[in-house]
Amino acid sequence: MLKAIDMHTHINHGSAHDTQVNEVYTADFDELMKINRGTGIEMMFCSTFASVLSDEEVEQENEYLFNLAGTNDDLYQWVVIDPRNDRTFEQARGMLESEKCVGIKIHPSCHDYSLLDFGDKIFSFASEFGAIVLTHPTDNILTYADKYPEMTLIMAHLGGVEFVDAVEFAKHGNVYTDTSGIASSKNKMIEYAVNRIGSEKILFGTDTYSAAFQRGRIEFALISDEDKSNILRYNSERLFEKTLKNRK
Repeated sequence: MLKAIDMHTHINHGSAHDTQVNEVYTADFDELMKINRGTGIEMMFCSTFASVLSDEEVEQENEYLFNLAGTNDDLYQWVVIDPRNDRTFEQARGMLESEKCVGIKIHPSCHDYSLLDFGDKIFSFASEFGAIVLTHPTDNILTYADKYPEMTLIMAHLGGVEFVDAVEFAKHGNVYTDTSGIASSKNKMIEYAVNRIGSEKILFGTDTYSAAFQRGRIEFALISDEDKSNILRYNSERLFEKTLKNRK
């Protein structure tokens, strides 16, 4: 079984801003690692739920995950930026130099701000580092991808034609999408995307939805074995080559 890379997921760790868990759902790090081993996922690229669901403790959450990733070979960090908090930029400036930080995560909807107000601040910073930015799609996202070609955008939760359009029409080829979440379960979504843009700009993620379900959606898609391997692992290896180059 090909070892997959989950490049978009989250964990809880006891914060007041964790996502809700119960008898049939967990986002605990140790439990997710067990699930990963059972489904052939070797690495996960992560931010805490608390850092994206609330803007109250972003700095503390970044620091927590930075330290956790430093002691777990298979865990990598997305550093979360809140554009109204300049201290998160300074924090990211240091963490982006780490061999365990894969890029920047932003969540305008949960943090309650508009990219129309803060997009230039975020993406000019990302451009300075040649960073990868993971975000939910917005109507004006392609404007920033075209304006800042030195950075790379990943639009989370592939779920419609607009995702494929953004990848195809990005002037500099610097837009990707990921399969995390429930939207990719649409019964022709993966196939449509691969048929239009190829598999090289599509990345595998779970967003803590069932890893078995998420992996099965790729394994049993009506696409070639090469396309499946690209999505599950090889595209992430190429895109995050700088971060993963020292991995043993």
